[in-house]
Amino acid sequence: MEGSFVRFYVRESERHRGVLLWEWLLRQGNGLGLRGGSAFRSIGGFGRHHAVHEQRFFELAGSGAIEVEFVVGSEEEERLFSLLRAERLGLFYTRIPASFGVVTPDRVEGPTTTGAP
Repeated sequence: MEGSFVRFYVRESERHRGVLLWEWLLRQGNGLGLRGGSAFRSIGGFGRHHAVHEQRFFELAGSGAIEVEFVVGSEEEERLFSLLRAERLGLFYTRIPASFGVVTPDRVEGPTTTGAP
């Protein structure tokens, strides 16, 4: 199947509607019927203001970044971005074209190109 890999970058302590934003994004993705989503804590990085942030043992929690990602088909992607526009969230994201599928013992779903696993 063809679609997109979409990743959002949010602050660990950022909230929307009283819920941690990364958690809100996952809940909304689930509610929209997306195939799945994941959130990952960043151990270091910098953003548009070029301030380097690193997770250290003695650092206060909540100052790092969380990456929230989804692999979506075109209709799912439109539903997700329509919701985010309606919520007026200003989120930085990346979007990469993706081929995806599921491999099971009795059938293979995936890219139809030659040489695909």
